[in-house]
Amino acid sequence: MPSVSSIPGSPEIEVIVVGCGFAGLACAIESRRKGHKVILLEKRTALEDLGDSISFAPNSGRLFEHWGLGEQLMDICTQHTFMHMHNYTGELLTAQPLPQKLYGSNSYNGRRGEIHDVLLRYAKKLGVDVRFEQNVEGYWEDEKGGRAGVVVNGKKIDGDVVVGADGARSRARELVLGFEDKPKPSGYAVYRAWFNSKEQGIDKDPLTSIFYKKGGEFHGWIGQDIHMLAMSFRDGEEMCWVMTHKDNDDIGESWSLPGTISEALSYVKGWDLRCRALIEKTPSCIDWKLVWRDPLPTWVSAGARIVIIGDAAHPYLPTSIQGASQGVEDGVALAITLELAGKKNVHLATRTFEHIRYDRVCRAQAQGVTTRDKLHKNPEERVDGDFEMPFPEWLLNFDVSKHTTEMYEGVAREILTDGYVWPSERVIKGSKSE
Repeated sequence: MPSVSSIPGSPEIEVIVVGCGFAGLACAIESRRKGHKVILLEKRTALEDLGDSISFAPNSGRLFEHWGLGEQLMDICTQHTFMHMHNYTGELLTAQPLPQKLYGSNSYNGRRGEIHDVLLRYAKKLGVDVRFEQNVEGYWEDEKGGRAGVVVNGKKIDGDVVVGADGARSRARELVLGFEDKPKPSGYAVYRAWFNSKEQGIDKDPLTSIFYKKGGEFHGWIGQDIHMLAMSFRDGEEMCWVMTHKDNDDIGESWSLPGTISEALSYVKGWDLRCRALIEKTPSCIDWKLVWRDPLPTWVSAGARIVIIGDAAHPYLPTSIQGASQGVEDGVALAITLELAGKKNVHLATRTFEHIRYDRVCRAQAQGVTTRDKLHKNPEERVDGDFEMPFPEWLLNFDVSKHTTEMYEGVAREILTDGYVWPSERVIKGSKSE
């Protein structure tokens, strides 16, 4: 039987990563740390959009800390100590403690673009070849030649493996599946906003000044089929709010559109006056249509030299609070299986990665749906636990590096012995993350 592990000192693997989001960055960083040669392609210009808030749970926080980035990230992040959840009229339902450190690692909550910049600068420091304004027009693989690549701005670039981390609209997904997999409307959309608190008078209005305080503040309101979360960062200097609401419009070709403040206000008619005051002070917002894809049958192409990760493979609802974290886990896990398999066994590395990760990400996806439905229940049907966000140990107390390394040998050998099948058709023995 062929070996499932690489020989020490084997040639470096040439990795092409498409997409400079958090999954792509994590894959590029860990691949470079493992000694692989990495090209990271991104169609946008550098730091095009700072975006709004993002949260990384302890399961991804431990990876940032392992990379030595914890202190840098903590300087730009806010650690809220409680989430105060109210009903839509403003009655306090619960004040849920938010542990600053859980299972030995921190969470990191802050502005998307600032956290992204820390990771990007680290990737460049490691020697990742980061290229912006790279329009990837197509993907290809040559099974006989043992190569795969992309067509970028009319030119071919090839390597040992191509990682499609190109988000929910992934072109790589079409090659992996053999057909165009269009996203489905989830039935919901989210208004999102981030702005400077002082410039908009948050600190002066008695209805909103609670957010202008040291350490920041985190409040939420829930009604039927709608919930709103509001958070302040940087000791109240920055303000963010999101409102998830019913939306059955066709998503068409775009699902991130400019929102209007008047439309957002219409959803909080009769609500706690603090909600209205926050929205009225907001200079602009976006209306982000939430899309859904059922779990894909596979993330790996027929020749197993193209693999999709992150949102390209498994988009999450915001209520999972795990979309970015699972993308980071994907990137690290793939880099590890590539190192363990070696240059001659790239096809085994991608297939083993897929089987090790599949159950865990599907379970985390499902939790996002469960949490959304819990928050959007008929108020008369709610019970006490419906007012809090879940922090399950199986999800957060998880070391993807350790897990992937421990699982690799057995999973890879089983694929070689029994033959490869889609992970949706069979769960390899022992591969469950829980």
